[in-house]
Amino acid sequence: MNAIETQNLTKVYKNFTAVNSLNLKIPDKTIFGMLGPNGAGKTTTIKMLTCLIQPTSGGATVGGYDIQKNPNEVRRLLGMVPQQVSLYKDLTVMENSQLCADYYGINPDERDSRIEDLMELVDIKYAKDKLISQLSGGQKQKASLVASLVHRPKILFLDEPTIGLDPTTKRILWDLIRELNDDGHTIILCSHDMHEVDMLCDNVGIINTGNLVAYDTPQGLKDSLLESNKKEISDTLSQISSESDVSKSTKEDVDNLSLRKMSFLLKSNNEDVINSLRLNPHVKSIEIAHNGRINIRIDYFDDDALNSILDTVIKSDGVIKSVSTEEPSLEDVFIKATSEVVEDDRA
Repeated sequence: MNAIETQNLTKVYKNFTAVNSLNLKIPDKTIFGMLGPNGAGKTTTIKMLTCLIQPTSGGATVGGYDIQKNPNEVRRLLGMVPQQVSLYKDLTVMENSQLCADYYGINPDERDSRIEDLMELVDIKYAKDKLISQLSGGQKQKASLVASLVHRPKILFLDEPTIGLDPTTKRILWDLIRELNDDGHTIILCSHDMHEVDMLCDNVGIINTGNLVAYDTPQGLKDSLLESNKKEISDTLSQISSESDVSKSTKEDVDNLSLRKMSFLLKSNNEDVINSLRLNPHVKSIEIAHNGRINIRIDYFDDDALNSILDTVIKSDGVIKSVSTEEPSLEDVFIKATSEVVEDDRA
């Protein structure tokens, strides 16, 4: 079952198309990352899915309910933690949570105990009698989560939940997001923190100029970009090789273009390992960093290089502490997917 499905979901403001025939499926009980540059259409999409605005055409179902035919049923399924905390500053954490519970018609007999349990879950119970205006940024986000979860929503929207937070508080909220997901909540995460999305999300959708331009798992998106990069490099090499007059500097640039980095840190470097690596035909260059890390350049298209190099290290009695290769990041995917803005699609 999918928690959310859209069918050609479209929103047009006068002559401007904010969301353009969006077709999206978000599986139930997963963490989904919704990415896109500012003005891409993410907020408009969320407003339609949460029944705040009506689509111009197309439609969507949330938790099996149609957003146009059954908006009240949809709203009961949803929780929302906005980027800007929207709690009443002159009320306490407890009072804000009680207000939200009353809005959703939570039985008064279980309201306060449910709130207390949530406060313990997000570690904000110690501040339950503090005014929102007295809280730090991280505490406000935790209080917002309690208010959003009090009616036990199946689907939770998080808009930049960790922006401006220190690394420790970020990690606490990341753990909480995972715990909520483990408890069966579907989570829609909007964030510009690519590391956050890469680490937390099962699937990622990238929206640009109102269109869904990429959708896959984080690793699937990176693997696709790797193959795309290979093709671009191959096309460039073919084009340059066909030219009769190629300068020396251009040839050097081309050679560098077709190489990528591989590095590893050994328990201890020894001459046998270094010499063996220099003799390995897959190694194009090698240098030793000041911290002892061995940095190697290999051919971008050499699929056998990684295994061969690691085999060389092991056979030379090298003990590998860490290894890394130069692969595309989710940020690279984001930049690539959003680099081509077609204004005609939004006119």
